[in-house]
Amino acid sequence: MEDERLKSAAEAILFAAGQSVPLGGIAKALGVSDKAAKELLEELKREYDRANRGIRLVQMENEYQMLSRGDYIEYIRRIIRGTSSAFMSQAALETLAIVAYRQPVTRSDVEFIRGVSSSSSLDLLIERGLVRPGEKLDIPGRPMGYETTGEFLKLMNLETLTDLPDFETFSEGLQLRLGENTEVENG
Repeated sequence: MEDERLKSAAEAILFAAGQSVPLGGIAKALGVSDKAAKELLEELKREYDRANRGIRLVQMENEYQMLSRGDYIEYIRRIIRGTSSAFMSQAALETLAIVAYRQPVTRSDVEFIRGVSSSSSLDLLIERGLVRPGEKLDIPGRPMGYETTGEFLKLMNLETLTDLPDFETFSEGLQLRLGENTEVENG
């Protein structure tokens, strides 16, 4: 009975947080060990999956978060349709795909692959929290390498980058998650 109460408490924490929460923070709030908290969260995750609920529990590295299940994206899109922040230009989608599959990648590499300036697309992706500047690369000039973020993993319903699908599946899934309408943007 106590495990059920702790699972419910963990569920309430994750729902209220609205973002990923470190395992250690959940364990501390519940007054249990990290191992016990992980077991509770994994059981909660299995319960959501078995019931095919509209939300799911995902683990990203050592953090957990509640996310909507991708199966219901069409219903979600109906409520957020018209929200311009949900859409990205074709240029931004291309840039995001390059970063996702080539990371860490330099700005000049992105521009070489796309054949056009990509500064505004990279800036947009950074602003939306999908891409971040990483460490300087150990190549001549020590340019900044760009990489995807945890927000990118959430958007794509991935737990780790090793779960990235082949490129065709990735681009189709990204279009579905961001909306079918994309704005025209140069760069």
